[in-house]
Amino acid sequence: MGKITGFKEYEREIPERRPVDQRLRDCRELEGKLPPEALKRQGARCMDCGVPFCHSGCPLGNVIPDWNDLVYRGRWREAIAALHATNNFPEFTGRVCPAPCEEACVLNINDDAVTIKQIEKAIIDRAWTEGYIQPQPAADKTGKRVAVVGSGPAGLACSQQLARAGHEVVLFERADRIGGLLRYGIPDFKMEKHLIDRRMEQMEAEGVEFRPAVNVGTDITADELSDQFDAVVLSIGATISRDLPVAGRELAGVHFAMDFLPQQNRRVAGDAVDEAGAISAGGKEVVVIGGGDTGSDCIGTSNRQGATSVVQIEILPKPPEARTEDMPWPYWPMIYRSSSSHEEGVGRDFAVSTKTLVGKDGHVAGLDCVRVEWETGEDGRPSMREVEGSEFRIPAQLVLLAMGFLGPQRSPLLDSLGLELTDRGNVAAGEDYMTTSDGIFSCGDSRRGQSLVVWAIWEGRECARGVDRYLVGETRLPSTPLPD
Repeated sequence: MGKITGFKEYEREIPERRPVDQRLRDCRELEGKLPPEALKRQGARCMDCGVPFCHSGCPLGNVIPDWNDLVYRGRWREAIAALHATNNFPEFTGRVCPAPCEEACVLNINDDAVTIKQIEKAIIDRAWTEGYIQPQPAADKTGKRVAVVGSGPAGLACSQQLARAGHEVVLFERADRIGGLLRYGIPDFKMEKHLIDRRMEQMEAEGVEFRPAVNVGTDITADELSDQFDAVVLSIGATISRDLPVAGRELAGVHFAMDFLPQQNRRVAGDAVDEAGAISAGGKEVVVIGGGDTGSDCIGTSNRQGATSVVQIEILPKPPEARTEDMPWPYWPMIYRSSSSHEEGVGRDFAVSTKTLVGKDGHVAGLDCVRVEWETGEDGRPSMREVEGSEFRIPAQLVLLAMGFLGPQRSPLLDSLGLELTDRGNVAAGEDYMTTSDGIFSCGDSRRGQSLVVWAIWEGRECARGVDRYLVGETRLPSTPLPD
């Protein structure tokens, strides 16, 4: 603990974001950085609790008090070593993780948690600048080959851990670039893509071979994988978007968020986008259906494309502004939150159900909606009812569906492997991450369902342990217990 009275002396500080009118003119990251002295003060606020509840909030088990103290003391090289001990990619989580660790921070009982996320990002950014991060190739090779299918955060973490354990790793990706949703889902204004490229260079030096633009199951069959590799890891994500089964769904101008967002990422990367199939919010009234992170990303992207207005609707009621009795600390509270995209201009409405999509000349022109009320039944389950006489219409020339994901896509690969699925449609896998087929493993969203980047990295790391043990009989890769 760097300073015993630090939490009493210093207030919580967060970096300023670039002004809205400035950041809407580009797609660069919008958040600034805290200066070194401010970071030192924030590190001093950490109380090094006897029971560090921040650990319970972090799936990766990050040793947060340790690297807070090291930043306070200016020992940055040791800080990145402590951070990397549990997290392969803190530059990703430091930007896109919602920071459940901060919600679990003891100081957050008073709503002024340690700025854990900012300290994490500062450590990794400084480590890259100072040249602390170098490839870590395995000293000895096992002679075993592993195919990892899907290059999102779970696949990347699993691949890096397996390569460092001495296995030969080939990472397949059906898209033209590596990164999964990090590359083609998360907007650049939240995480610029050179961060992925930089990690790829390190991983290549550690022995990972990247094969983008390969649709496993079609371009290479499951039998060929089995013949060429000693183990296979499926980290294919949960990419089936939840649809909106209402009249008018077939109208032009109604799109899944994950058809809209990747196009913008390609434009930012300088790629040509087929204008015949291009989706643009420019000059349109936009409605985003869904209140989560994906919906927020659609808002920020639509405003950058020049939408005349953006409205976000959610079928659930508006959450409370602060914790309630059924959201006790240190658990993650379902409270009302505003993202950077919400700051940039949006109308938000809750407890709204879409009844019909209204069209004009084959193109969407609006949504007929109704207000709903939620009640909790005797069995404890919520139920919804429409409010009589509450019908209204929202004009829209572009409707983006961001209502979550239902599991991995059914594909020739899954069909040919004959894997069992869970009741929710995810790939069934045991505690060792092996599926119902010997030598086939699964991790990330394809195993646990739609979740956070931080969970995906944890899953990838734990899956690597299972694969390593399967291949050589034991594993020395580190493990992180599940948070309580």
